[in-house]
Amino acid sequence: MNILRHVNLNRIFFVDIETVSGHATHGELSEVHSLLWEKFCSKRHSKELEAGQTHAELYPNAGLYAEFGKIVCISVGFFRYLPDNTLEFRTKSFADDDECVVLRGFRQFLDRYQPYGPARYAKLEAATPDGHFLCAHNGREFDYGYLGRRMLICGQSIPPMLDVAGFKPWELPHLLDTMDLWKFGDNKGFISLPLLAGVFNIPSPKDDIDGSQVGHTYWVEKDLARIKTYCEKDVLTTARVYLHFNGMQDLWPLVQHTSATAAVDSMMRVV
Repeated sequence: MNILRHVNLNRIFFVDIETVSGHATHGELSEVHSLLWEKFCSKRHSKELEAGQTHAELYPNAGLYAEFGKIVCISVGFFRYLPDNTLEFRTKSFADDDECVVLRGFRQFLDRYQPYGPARYAKLEAATPDGHFLCAHNGREFDYGYLGRRMLICGQSIPPMLDVAGFKPWELPHLLDTMDLWKFGDNKGFISLPLLAGVFNIPSPKDDIDGSQVGHTYWVEKDLARIKTYCEKDVLTTARVYLHFNGMQDLWPLVQHTSATAAVDSMMRVV
């Protein structure tokens, strides 16, 4: 794709987040937040309410909204060249019951990198022609904004890569989105990651759980490790889809895949 001609493969961070409702049940909400949820639902879920569902029954949907949900896992993956000049795809996850710990770890990682953006494209002060990219599936509509909002709620500074409030989409070339690329300008071109992967004969990342089951897996099964594995699969799949967009799909069988168990500081080497 011509739009990706300026993108250096080993300057991309592939990202996915997993979110759940801020509390296990609707009954745990404070009186203030319960009223806010009811008002929110009256507009966002009016059809469901008219069909007889209650605010409490709709509460599992709270994880979809940064105002009422929280992030329990952020996975990031990137390509890097090894000393023998072979290519590795490394994944690293930030997962914890304390959302602020998750966000702090990811922010500290991203703080080391500036966004891509030559002067003719981007107005971001931190943008540079040799900067880096973020890539997520439906990232422009979900992941990027959710991350920024939750960082504000946690009282944390926003890294330059995500400090994009107030900018036009075309002023942010460092924010890549595999769904957006698939649309080819068609505003109705929504496609799920499993379907897009299937089109390219890539194994589905939903071979264990899917997004609708994350809340139950977290709050009922209390299995954060399972969510982390699922999140990393989404990152890996997004990276493989990106290779297809860039005509580099034959490269994947030659790539080593590793999952980092330590801090990723100084792991990425740009060549």
